[in-house]
Amino acid sequence: MQLTFILNIIQIVVSVLLMLAILIQNRGTGLGAAFGGEGNIYRTKRGAEKILHIATIVLVVIFMATAFLNLIY
Repeated sequence: MQLTFILNIIQIVVSVLLMLAILIQNRGTGLGAAFGGEGNIYRTKRGAEKILHIATIVLVVIFMATAFLNLIY
């Protein structure tokens, strides 16, 4: 198999996982927030929310790396 084919498959898988990770995150920015219904209170991420946040960052780094490698090869 060629390296470009493998990089393309990796990039497709990572992009799907990245979309899922972004869509799963609960931000609470619905229509109620547009009319001032939500108070902006700073809070720390805990548990699964923190793991999902870190996983999203890792997936973005992997996606960018594979995109850069696709440009080189």
